[in-house]
Amino acid sequence: MDNNLSGEDNDSIDWDTEDELEIQEIPEATFSSCTNLRNVGNYTVSGDGEASSSSVPCQSKFIQQFIVMGFPEESIAKAIEQNDSGENEGLVLDALLTFKALEDSPEEQPSTSAQMEPCISSDDSSSQYNESFLDDVYEEDSNWSSDSDNCINSAKQGYLKDKSTSLSENEQTLLFLANMGYPAEEASIAMERCGPQASLAELIDFMCAAQMAREEDAYLPEDVKPKLNNGGYKRKMYNEHCIRKKQRAITDEEPIHLPKHMIGFGVPTESVPGMVQRTVPEQAIGPPFFYYENVALAPKGVWDTMSRFLYDIEPEFVDSKYFCATARKRGYIHNLPIEGRFPLLPLPPRTIHEAFPLTKKWWPSWDTRTKLNCLQTSVGSARLADRIRKAMKAMENFDGEPPLMVQKYVLEECRKWNLLWVGRNKVAPLETDEFEMLLGFPRNHTRGGGISRTDRYKSLGNSFQVDTVAYHLSVLKDLYPNGINVLSLFSGIGGAEVALYRLGIPLNNVVSVEISEVNRNILRSWWEQTNQKGNLIDFNDVQQLNGDVLEQLIDSFGGFDLVIGGSPCNNLTGSNRVSRDGLEGKDSALFYDYVRIVDLVKSIMSNRRV
Repeated sequence: MDNNLSGEDNDSIDWDTEDELEIQEIPEATFSSCTNLRNVGNYTVSGDGEASSSSVPCQSKFIQQFIVMGFPEESIAKAIEQNDSGENEGLVLDALLTFKALEDSPEEQPSTSAQMEPCISSDDSSSQYNESFLDDVYEEDSNWSSDSDNCINSAKQGYLKDKSTSLSENEQTLLFLANMGYPAEEASIAMERCGPQASLAELIDFMCAAQMAREEDAYLPEDVKPKLNNGGYKRKMYNEHCIRKKQRAITDEEPIHLPKHMIGFGVPTESVPGMVQRTVPEQAIGPPFFYYENVALAPKGVWDTMSRFLYDIEPEFVDSKYFCATARKRGYIHNLPIEGRFPLLPLPPRTIHEAFPLTKKWWPSWDTRTKLNCLQTSVGSARLADRIRKAMKAMENFDGEPPLMVQKYVLEECRKWNLLWVGRNKVAPLETDEFEMLLGFPRNHTRGGGISRTDRYKSLGNSFQVDTVAYHLSVLKDLYPNGINVLSLFSGIGGAEVALYRLGIPLNNVVSVEISEVNRNILRSWWEQTNQKGNLIDFNDVQQLNGDVLEQLIDSFGGFDLVIGGSPCNNLTGSNRVSRDGLEGKDSALFYDYVRIVDLVKSIMSNRRV
């Protein structure tokens, strides 16, 4: 269910720009040549290697970095001019390595000069890695090994052997990393810091960490950045140590034991062995019915506590992969009947290829995914997709499948970010309308709020999976043929309302409580576009619903038949490594407001019946 305050599975991620705008354009430089001079950007490099500039008194840092690496100044100037590359380290380094290879092996003459695409200096997805995909990894992927340094290095050696046998090992590694899109300067620093025995995976991790540190530091005001000479650096390191210690303490907690197959009390596609025995305490028997949802993989003891506060009802843990083509592991506590459930029709696509048939043409045989991981509040960047394309393109000389190290890298990123194959060696993130389809919402459901694509992703990532929830609520159709009154807490974009509507249950009165104005606008727009005949009443804070307000609402239309919602999971989800404080957290503590309101509604309605 929609988080009342912020993102469901990663409250630290917030895209500020559209994906198409994330790739920074590389400024063009104008090059010209004379008899004895070559103009490189703002610098003039003479034939004998001396550099001068009207703006700098000595050789440019750009040229100097290649001189330090041992390349002749004449070759540097030639590489810059030949490739029209300006100050793009990757292109210049590739050209210099090619010149060196030709000098060492003159019999191997290439037909044309190597002309590579511009390298990308950073990867947004690295700094904005949403770890909550780990919460929803599939059983079918559980044998996927994470220990692959040996196969990475062996595959790298096989690739580089074909490129140039005359290069040193360091130069080969630099060339390989450049082909993957990493700047030569960053690769050189990583190799120096990590040591000569470092694996390729270790080098990539080092560069990603450095990029993350730079991006975070860029947003810090100058007066709060750590200083080496005033103890600020030590204080920062101490604070980080305390945070890591707290994270380890939380991570070490065992989550609640979840069933291997999360089918709850039954799903349409899986048979439940024997008759499920479920007892509901007498004081919890509806109406009014209540239905509460939250992330399944919460810290130890959380679900026990929530169950205890909700009449000791046993949670029902369900993964939406049994209903659609994407996983979404959630727990539900409710007092609804479980006999006579039925799914929404038509049944949604159950696999990736059923949902996106055009991708089948481009899907590689070594990508064995049949389901997507949990949809989050953000998607992979265009920069990440371009980096994967470069990694795949670098492997085109191989016959058959790419090496294991490339497969592992690509599969890992595809799983993290739910990337689809949309062309030859080309992947792309899901679009907002594809999110809507997978989650069971009508096309352009979130567009009705007049919001940006960034906000649409965030709202969808926090929502119900409609088909899953509708299956549980389907038992209400025969109980309320003339319509239902709903108290919808933490409504989000209206997943519960859409589920009831698609089940054919008239919505007589809906009291929606949602703090996000964006989400309230989306629900209101859907309500109007579907010509609902009932009443939609908005509140923006659950704490506004005290006993007096609830009594007035109940008196106005005779009471509530269903109290539904899911409080924020910010402090529960595994992606939150900073404030994963369980139900004691600021946001997730709103669970107790859900309990308070359920108790008040039941008490008020019980008194009215007397």
